[in-house]
Amino acid sequence: MASLNVPGVEDPDENGLSGPVCRTVTSGGDVLLLVPGDCAAARAAAHAQDDDLAAVMEITDVAPVSVPHRVRGRAWIAGWLTPVRNAQRAEAAMLLAERHPVGELLGLGEALEPDPAPGRYGRAAWMMLRLEVGECAVDDLWGADPVEPDAFAEAVPDPLVAHEAELLQHLHAAHGEQVRGLCALLDDSTQAVCGLRDRAVPVSLDRFGLRVRFTDAGQRSFDARFDFPEPVRDVAGLRRAMHHLFEAAGAR
Repeated sequence: MASLNVPGVEDPDENGLSGPVCRTVTSGGDVLLLVPGDCAAARAAAHAQDDDLAAVMEITDVAPVSVPHRVRGRAWIAGWLTPVRNAQRAEAAMLLAERHPVGELLGLGEALEPDPAPGRYGRAAWMMLRLEVGECAVDDLWGADPVEPDAFAEAVPDPLVAHEAELLQHLHAAHGEQVRGLCALLDDSTQAVCGLRDRAVPVSLDRFGLRVRFTDAGQRSFDARFDFPEPVRDVAGLRRAMHHLFEAAGAR
């Protein structure tokens, strides 16, 4: 879930916030955004012309399973916003379509047309914006830390990101007892924090490991991270890693 804020731009309906329909990162580290053409950010970027327009995108990471306190973390990306113009529009549209194949929603026909006159931007169904990254920050389970723009540009998507929601839901529905059994891998003092064996829900999954939220009958909860022996590269590698975790827990 993401929102785009342009400081100083107010909208009676949106309070200055625009939710991108989809987004991706270019090889150079810029963020491409597809937004409704009549949103506050699109209008501000169109009228800014060649001036630098400061903007902040906030991304909220929400667990795809039903648990209390579902927000897993937040990230902020601040930089300068401009419309994607001229020949770059076709390239940007194709990149968005490749990574987010959502059919006609992308309005590829509109994106491939010649650049419209500035006054038409507000009436376009969709508008592509480019956010040149100036600074980033992340606040999650491990704390709040800045992220250098170069590190942001060099980052690659986790190989499990497209499957995470489905995999977590499957683990919760089909392997609940085994997930609960992972509590055996925690030290005794950690288990004693809040009677962790009553309920266990897998809340995040990436190539490095699994995060589980243990909750007791009094609704006190504790998140534990279970690292894989080595980073997994695909779903097949994940199956082996999960089997290793479950075996280790069963041997305790």
